[in-house]
Amino acid sequence: MAPEDHEGATSLLQSFERRFLAARALPSFPWQSLEEKLREPSGSELLLAILQKTVKHPVCVQHGPSLKYSRCFLSKLIKKHEAVPMEPLDALYEALAEVLMARESTQCHRSYLLPSGDSVTLSESTAIVSHGTTGLVTWDAALYLAEWAIENPAAFTDRTILELGSGAGLTGLAICKACYPRAYVFSDCHAQVLEQLRRNVLLNGFSLELHTPIDSGSPKVTVAQLDWDEVTSSQLSAFQADTVIAADVLYCGEVTLSLVRVLRMLTDCQRKKAPDVYVAYTIRSQDTGKLFITELDRAGIHWEEVAPHTGKLFPYEEHSAIVILKLTLTGRHGV
Repeated sequence: MAPEDHEGATSLLQSFERRFLAARALPSFPWQSLEEKLREPSGSELLLAILQKTVKHPVCVQHGPSLKYSRCFLSKLIKKHEAVPMEPLDALYEALAEVLMARESTQCHRSYLLPSGDSVTLSESTAIVSHGTTGLVTWDAALYLAEWAIENPAAFTDRTILELGSGAGLTGLAICKACYPRAYVFSDCHAQVLEQLRRNVLLNGFSLELHTPIDSGSPKVTVAQLDWDEVTSSQLSAFQADTVIAADVLYCGEVTLSLVRVLRMLTDCQRKKAPDVYVAYTIRSQDTGKLFITELDRAGIHWEEVAPHTGKLFPYEEHSAIVILKLTLTGRHGV
């Protein structure tokens, strides 16, 4: 295999691996590129390699996506295989048979590979809105902020991090595994989200026991219930956060106003130095972020857009317009 062909196959394998483990929509997979590669002499080897990087991946075997998702994926892969003149690959049909005979679990998982070779695995709801909340799934801005954090670990290393609206916990778990914070506080207000968060924290090997000895490289992790409309300055101050983050929480005007209220209280907390704040959001319309920026200006909170990072680790919508704002909390404001 020529070097450029090998590089192309490696890139294709990585794309299939990352998208499958994260259970991304099947149309987003590079099927056209696969069809072209399957016409080459090494097509059978490539299909077997894809099988090992997806359905047979060690992470997937332990915590895989839904059986329905795996079934649809394998059916699509077999269809591509049968469209090319080559010997039938029994391994593909055997894998599909195993999935068809398996019993569907009440839990499905998404996994995201880190540069270290470790991974973040999340138990998530299959519905975008479940139990009355959008916090049970991972949104693109959370993936984008996690990528930025991994490229900029100095913003989090040996610091206490407070995350507002943690959702399924992807961003925080990636930071805990890759950026070595001193302590990390996940927070949300919805009971179902908090329950899911605790499960995901434990699933990824972190302890929530306050008095359990912690390894030298492991941060102290807390899951806190935080209602932005009811929280007080003293409660926020008790977290002693050096850095505050939030991702994709600007989904309606009411929530945006509540977030700015929290940011103003963080400004008022009796501390020598206000925390650094990073807010990531996906621009879904012209109004997304506009109200937030207007309210930041009104509150006297300085903001600046963070330069895009270079590496793309996680599979999210490539054409998504995602912004990270760094906020400077200075001055004092009434709440």
